[in-house]
Parts: sequence; structure tokens; C-alpha cells
Amino acid sequence: MSTTLERTAPEAAARPARARGPRRYPRRLVRALALLGFVGLWQLLTAADVQAWVRFDHLPTAVEVARAFAARVGTGPYWQDLAESLRRIGLGFALAAVLGVAAGVLTARSRVAADLLGPVLETVRPIPAIALVPVAIMLFPENEQGIVFITFAAAFFPVAVATRHAVRAVPPRWEEAVRTLGGGRLRVLFGVLLPGALPGVVGGLSVGIGVSWICVISAEMVSGQFGVGYRTWQAYTVLDYPGVFVGMATIGVLGKLTSGAVELLGRRLTRWLPPRVEGP
Repeated sequence: MSTTLERTAPEAAARPARARGPRRYPRRLVRALALLGFVGLWQLLTAADVQAWVRFDHLPTAVEVARAFAARVGTGPYWQDLAESLRRIGLGFALAAVLGVAAGVLTARSRVAADLLGPVLETVRPIPAIALVPVAIMLFPENEQGIVFITFAAAFFPVAVATRHAVRAVPPRWEEAVRTLGGGRLRVLFGVLLPGALPGVVGGLSVGIGVSWICVISAEMVSGQFGVGYRTWQAYTVLDYPGVFVGMATIGVLGKLTSGAVELLGRRLTRWLPPRVEGP
């Protein structure tokens, strides 16, 4: 009897995992079709010059944007702009990830840090990062440093706040168990607090990378010399509307890829957690 239970239990546990596998392909197909449907509707509305509650007669068609995109991809400046924007995002986001996690842990665990840093962070946090463009111009001698600073500021607060809440949500009995076994502060930090708070930290990083893209593009439009945002604004100033939509599409794809990379890294780091329920 026990042998039968031992055999059936792993099989029952493994069955849902197998059942979920084949269902992923129809979902991906549905999502791809939804995106194609959106593009098709865009083409119909703009080609027919529909003028209703909103006007589509001034927008370029999807076909015109696709042609402009094909023309831009084959040029050197397009890839140079991509490299510049990705480099700025990489530097700013890396700084925000390190300092944001550190600030979140400190304000969650130390009353002194919470009293000293908390009021400052909560006062500065509501200020949009793009509003810091004049401050960045005055603080830094070069525009490049200012753009990285704005990118850092955009991602820092979501990461810090998510880390603070995640650390506070770690059950106290976990820490008590480690201390009972003789663990010190470093053991509690790296063995309990950070692993326990990791899902929340990953959520903050995912939000932070998205906000970083919004702000770095805006900063490039205002004070950049290269980058996707700069090129998109230049296209608008010369009334190259298909070029504007090429920049918007590029920003969307880059944002999705970088957010997906952060979430994939988060899933790899939290493989020890119970399997999540299938959802969006």
C-alpha cells in the first residue's frame, strides 16, 4: 500500500506540470493573433482616413511605418541609437538596483536609517524623474551623465520601496530560527532576509526597468545627442511621422525585451518557490 502511494504521489505532482506545457502554445498563438489584429485595425482605420471621436487621417498607416522601419534598420545610425539608449539604461538601472536594494533593506531594518532616509525618500519620490532634467543639467557637466542620473532616479524609488515592503513582510520566525542556531547578522541578511524578500525585489526591478525606459527616452528628447528618444524627436521636428512611429515601436520592443530579461532572471533566482498558478 505504501509503495503504491509513493509511486502515485510524484506522478500526481508531475501531471499538472505536463498538462500546462502543451497549453502554452495556443496562448502564445492567441497573443500573436491579438497583436496582428491590432496592427490590422490600425491599417484599416488609417488607410480609410476615419474621422470619428478621434482622427486617424493624420496618422501614418501600418504599411508606411513598416517600410520606414525596414529602411531604418539597414542604417548605422539606427543601431548606434539603440546601443546608446541600452548603455544608458544599463548604467542607470544597475546603479538603481544596487542602491535601491541597499536603501530598502536599511529603511526596513534600521530605525535610524528609517528616520534619516525615510522622510527624504518619501519627499523626493513623488517628483517625476523627467522633472529632474533641469537639475541634472545644473549638476553634471555633460548631458550624458545627466541622462544616466535621470534613468537611475526613475528606477531607484520603485526598487527601494518594493525592497522595503518585501523585507518587512519576511516572517519573523525565520530570523528567530537562524539566530537560535547561532547565526549572526550577515547570516540573517544573506540567508533569510534577501532570499525571503527576493520575489518582491524582482517585482520592484521589473517596474523600475519600465519606468527607466519612459524617463530615458524623455531625457534624450530634451538633452540627448544620440539615442532612440533623440531620433524620435528629430523625426517629429521634420514632420517624419512614420519615423516617429518607428521610434515608438523600437522603444516598445526594447522595453518588452529588457522587462522580460529581468523577469526571467527573477524566475531563475526564485526557482525554490512553489510553482505559481497559471495566469496572465
